[in-house]
Amino acid sequence: MAEQLLIIGCGNLLRGDDAVGPVLVRRVLELGLPPGVGVADAGTSGMDVAFRMRGVETVILVDAASTGADPGTIYYVPGSVVEHLPPLSGINLHAFRWDHALAFGRWLLKDEYPRSVQVYLIEGADFTIGAPLSPAVAARMEDLARHLSHNPWQSYPGHAINEQHNGDLAA
Repeated sequence: MAEQLLIIGCGNLLRGDDAVGPVLVRRVLELGLPPGVGVADAGTSGMDVAFRMRGVETVILVDAASTGADPGTIYYVPGSVVEHLPPLSGINLHAFRWDHALAFGRWLLKDEYPRSVQVYLIEGADFTIGAPLSPAVAARMEDLARHLSHNPWQSYPGHAINEQHNGDLAA
């Protein structure tokens, strides 16, 4: 069965809570996936995100956030909030994040861009090099991983970010 839904984990495995996306992808694989669901560890490469989602109907992207909220807070961001960013002038591959990848993917993939993109951001506490996931982040990651492994088509409850949000949620 072809992938209909793709779960993409973004983040740096070497920077504490920034690893939450890749760690979640590994955990979801351990728990098992329904037919038609795939996973990808995009690490810190936003460009890989843009190309990996080609032709997939639904994409769920998971990454860390750093907003000052309580660690473990989960934000739900519809892809439409970030996939129409202004032109990416002056951007380079080292600064190309998942939100840039969605905007770039919308432009590049056209009809092959996913019909639905959902982003879950988990508020981190510690982004120190070499640190493990903090307890609050690990607990919420586990909840989200269990949800995604059983019913990824159903939304996970989180603090919704809408079109009026102006803050930077990326870690």
